[in-house]
Amino acid sequence: MPALVGSYITAAYWFTSSTSFANPAVTIARALSDICRDSSGDAPGFILAQSIGLGLGIFILRFFDPKPKEAPA
Repeated sequence: MPALVGSYITAAYWFTSSTSFANPAVTIARALSDICRDSSGDAPGFILAQSIGLGLGIFILRFFDPKPKEAPA
């Protein structure tokens, strides 16, 4: 599964016009660079969507696995 996620991110970066704004750090860097000036106004929307996705992901993780696993001694 990790390899599939990495492959998806790589493909989205190289083969889409958005260059895969899948990470807030990438979104901020692209918005501040000269490479992607035309979409810098969209950065707040991308970051908001990424933050909502983070929150939903944490909620779903806690829902299906409510007890954090203890580290072995």
